[in-house]
Amino acid sequence: MTEPSSPPVLQALGLAAQALFLSNPNPRVGCVITSGTGKVLGQGFTQQAGGPHAEVVALQEARALGHSVEGAIAYVTLEPCSHHGRTGPCCDALIAAGIAKVVASLPDPNPLVSGQGFARLRAAGVEVLVGDGAQESFELNIGFFSRMVRKTPWVRMKMAASLDGTTALPNGESQWITSSAARADGHAWRARACAVLTGIGTVLEDNPRLDVRDVATPRQPHVVVVDSQLQTPPDARLLIAGRACYIYCAAPNDTAFQARKQALESQGAVVVELPNAHNKVNLPAMLADLAAKGVNELHVEAGTKLNGSFIREGLVDEMLVYLAPCMLGEGLAMAHFGPLTQLDQGLSLDFKSVEKIGPDVRILARVKGRDNFLAMPTAEL
Repeated sequence: MTEPSSPPVLQALGLAAQALFLSNPNPRVGCVITSGTGKVLGQGFTQQAGGPHAEVVALQEARALGHSVEGAIAYVTLEPCSHHGRTGPCCDALIAAGIAKVVASLPDPNPLVSGQGFARLRAAGVEVLVGDGAQESFELNIGFFSRMVRKTPWVRMKMAASLDGTTALPNGESQWITSSAARADGHAWRARACAVLTGIGTVLEDNPRLDVRDVATPRQPHVVVVDSQLQTPPDARLLIAGRACYIYCAAPNDTAFQARKQALESQGAVVVELPNAHNKVNLPAMLADLAAKGVNELHVEAGTKLNGSFIREGLVDEMLVYLAPCMLGEGLAMAHFGPLTQLDQGLSLDFKSVEKIGPDVRILARVKGRDNFLAMPTAEL
């Protein structure tokens, strides 16, 4: 990976990271505007959906500080948008402000943009360079790029276990194997996701809220339940007013089903029928539907059976694993799949990071090759 060569690009990437919990489903973008001598005139990052994008925030700050940006350079971590959504085109705002040069990390894969922002800037006489900070911007927005390019969310499976891989005792007891520090860190990963997914087994066993409580966040992720027989109780704690809840099922559409469906819909849930040939939820179709609903990163917190189904069907992109410094012996495993007959049938992973969180260890492991869906531009200097 090539390190960003320009200090303003590093600064813009740092700003983009501040939108980690904020901008979904929009990408996390940072922008720094400098004079030709490198003086920072304005900076900003993308706000909540419907709010101003990074470029507009940076222009607004420059204006508030009394700085002219005529002839200035805008460093931005993603191609300025060229379409009218809930906000106007950022490329037009940069052109109108008199920006002379734009240094962007990556083209925007959104079909509504996809090079059109760069084309409009160049047509207006703005110099455009692309590629500085590309890998870092991609990692910050891997879910957005996945949704736009692969038409599916980036699926991150979170698990907490003892050092010998036990996630619960044979009697189901699992609270708590890892420390409060690990649980708070897990909530930060929930906060960056567009949606948190679990299965009906977890709902019935633990009755979780699956919201973000242990870190400050300006928004709560949606919640998704895989519930083939539509058994989610209408008083389940994850049915929180004002938060989108999608329940995917495959149950026969009879009178009892309609009654359960209506009871859940009265609590604000959206029930989606997506059966496969085995009368289970069609998981690939569910992921496509979630992408169509604007889900970039999908954070999976489920039990051993559903985890195994995701792995068996090749739907997991990376694992977020917390290991506690203890041995628990016999119990539930992280994921139930197999049995395999050859070692090379296992799921190959790359360790992206290994960090100590309180007394525990956090491992981020990516399925080999899952992130090879976007060609990285060579930085133009």
